[in-house]
Amino acid sequence: MTAVTDEDHTDHSDHSDHSDNKGRGENGRPREDSPAGQAAAEETAPALEGADHEGPDQGSAGEDRDGDRGEPGHARVPRGPKSDAHARVREANGPADDRTDAADAWDDGLIARRVNEESASTSLSASAAEPAAMVETRVGGPAPAGSPLLYDAPLRSRLESLRELVGLSRTRLDNRTLAEAGRVLDEATARRRLSGQHTVVAIAGATGSGKSQLFNTLAGVPISETGVRRPTTAAPIACSWSDGAASLIDRLGIPGRLRRRPAQSAEAEAQLRGLVLIDLPDHDSAAVQHREQVDRILKLVDAVVWVVDPEKYADAVLHERYLRPLAGHAEVMFIVLNQVDRLPGEAAELVLDDLRRLLDEDGIALGEYGEPGATVLAMSALTGDGVGELRELLGQFVAERGAPGRRVSADVDAAAGRLRPVYVTGRRTGLSEEARDEFADRLAEAVGATAAGEAAERAWLRNANRACGTPWLRLWRWCQDSGPPGTGRLPVRSQADEETTARQRVEQAVRTVSERASAGLPAPWAQAVREAAVRGSQGLPEALDELAARAGLPPGRPPRPGWWPAAVLVQAAMTLLQIVGGLWLVGQIVGVMAPNLGVPVLLMVSGIIGGPLVEWSCRMAARGPARRYGQDAERRLREAAAGCGRARVLDPLAAELLRYREVREQYGKVVGAGVR
Repeated sequence: MTAVTDEDHTDHSDHSDHSDNKGRGENGRPREDSPAGQAAAEETAPALEGADHEGPDQGSAGEDRDGDRGEPGHARVPRGPKSDAHARVREANGPADDRTDAADAWDDGLIARRVNEESASTSLSASAAEPAAMVETRVGGPAPAGSPLLYDAPLRSRLESLRELVGLSRTRLDNRTLAEAGRVLDEATARRRLSGQHTVVAIAGATGSGKSQLFNTLAGVPISETGVRRPTTAAPIACSWSDGAASLIDRLGIPGRLRRRPAQSAEAEAQLRGLVLIDLPDHDSAAVQHREQVDRILKLVDAVVWVVDPEKYADAVLHERYLRPLAGHAEVMFIVLNQVDRLPGEAAELVLDDLRRLLDEDGIALGEYGEPGATVLAMSALTGDGVGELRELLGQFVAERGAPGRRVSADVDAAAGRLRPVYVTGRRTGLSEEARDEFADRLAEAVGATAAGEAAERAWLRNANRACGTPWLRLWRWCQDSGPPGTGRLPVRSQADEETTARQRVEQAVRTVSERASAGLPAPWAQAVREAAVRGSQGLPEALDELAARAGLPPGRPPRPGWWPAAVLVQAAMTLLQIVGGLWLVGQIVGVMAPNLGVPVLLMVSGIIGGPLVEWSCRMAARGPARRYGQDAERRLREAAAGCGRARVLDPLAAELLRYREVREQYGKVVGAGVR
């Protein structure tokens, strides 16, 4: 079996080229007549047989990947006469390999040197009996990709709802808050365009957990280098069990030189057909770039196999940084306790039970008793114990073709969970009718609606008194009003003081209603409500003053009721009686008229008593119309103030609250349940 490694996949530095130049021709190529050249030809033939014609950075035939053309140490298949190995391959595979022979095969420099070194010391028959891992190459054009991924109807609906939610929230939430939701939408769209016949599974683990050894065991050939030097895995490497996965691996950013094919029997390959296995660097590596690669690829793969060992299964970095945040992805996770061969007796079961306890504390649902959740099992990649069970579980998992959809659904759940604080608070929201009425009352008080109504009522009564009052009383009131003011009266407030007080009342009313409207809202939406109230309050006092001037007291005198003319005539008659009676008495005193005190005194008493009585009666009768007149004036001013406040403050607040209700309903569709 030939060990296949890659200098970009390990931390091993350059090897000396002096020992490798032996038996090579120009440009570091093996000479065909040398043992290394014959071995390289035999090693290249199986690789060409299993090539699936894929790779993102492969050029035309005869060119190396990633700009390695012409570099020393990068071996090529010679263009000269074909070796016997090539002839046997061509006879077995027919015209397809004729096209392969027409092009140059490539291989990485480090891979080529190690293959040649091992091949030189191994017989041709042994090399043919144990095939090496196949390196994916592009020969004769790209292979057709699998059919695109199809999400089920509920997931499509949730993605569309999330897209609309992000769109509705752009003006209220910052880009940082919506970044994760946007990333999930972008990745879901990108994954939907790629093959739905493949499942990308990453193998992740800590340093020394044995994940690379498990990767090699599943592939059936040493692809990823293992060793005691830490960290061993420096770059992700991919192994695909079927064709058409190149675009999926391109999405992960894995170069073509780090893509392999397994070397297994047809039955073993069929069991994992559609699997794309990724060996990741150590998530706890001392190299920052290694951890960054792990974090990047974990967001893109369909499922993850977490490999832990008896020493680090309870590592805080693993649980706090990865497992706990990914608890919602339990259905696309495998947790493998490796190296159980190092545990004596029943210790493996005890460690496995403790691992299940830790996973339960992390909030990860375990797939036991038919329930959906993470798969937990113990195995040893070194002895092979439990590997068959893992292979069978992976085969069933890949055959279901449901991992990509479950991964996207879990991503949507995670994004919705992060957004929950900005959409849901669990408290009742909205602006009650009581708060609206209180706001209108405050504005009416600010414009003096009550005082205006009372003034209108007094004006109506004053007009009634002028029309129905006695002349003597009106004369006395006129003399009293025209005289100097008496002491002890309160000074009249200036217009500037009144305006300042009114403005303060308006500001207080706006502040109170905005606080009530924003109560119970998440912080961004509460801030939007308060800002809308502040914008509406600008110019509100001036607008209220204009409305008060237009909707206050009507110009001219108040309207007179129909009974006023009769009351005026009666009052005039009473005054006339007083005058006639008085003149009659004067005439008797001066001797012009015959003495008769009864009739003139009766006339004077009737006029003196009847005049005030008529005035009092008119005042009593005028109270009702005056009150209604004042109430109408107050109502008009209240309605005008309420309309102005509604247009400038309440309507913008209602619009913000309506927008919040819309996004909250949309959020409920994203999480798949109603939100209150």
